[in-house]
Amino acid sequence: MLEALPITPEAFAPFGEVVETGGDFKLINEGCCRRYSDLATLDILDGQPGISLFQAEIRALPHDCTLMERHPLGSQCFIPMQNAEFLVIVAPDEGGQPGPPSAFIAGPGQGVNIGRNVWHGVLCPISGSGLFAVIDRIGAGANLEEVRLKTTLRIRRARPG
Repeated sequence: MLEALPITPEAFAPFGEVVETGGDFKLINEGCCRRYSDLATLDILDGQPGISLFQAEIRALPHDCTLMERHPLGSQCFIPMQNAEFLVIVAPDEGGQPGPPSAFIAGPGQGVNIGRNVWHGVLCPISGSGLFAVIDRIGAGANLEEVRLKTTLRIRRARPG
């Protein structure tokens, strides 16, 4: 059983970036809006960034992960369109296969930018509408590798404290 911890920029750094408000901002729109700029680094090879909408089914915890995927030609940024939680399962690459996994829960107001070539589970909202804006690579060429796990990975929310 793998426990999903609340996501933090430091804990998630080996896999990508947490996208959230905080830190420096610029006031715009007559002082009524804070702009937090350049929150994620898009890493795209031989293509262009595109914005898509994904409508994912809400999942329950504990969650059984049976498939991991990665994108060798571009990072993927997931931004929920509603203040909701979602499960993020990631693993380093070990010889073309997922290595030891980590699991995080992104909370309301948080998104993630999963790095290029980082193994990850499928989009897994656990509350809200399941609607996400996704910024990723659009272009020719194979940008998806999938691996069925030999053993089902069961993930639950970490217990507080």
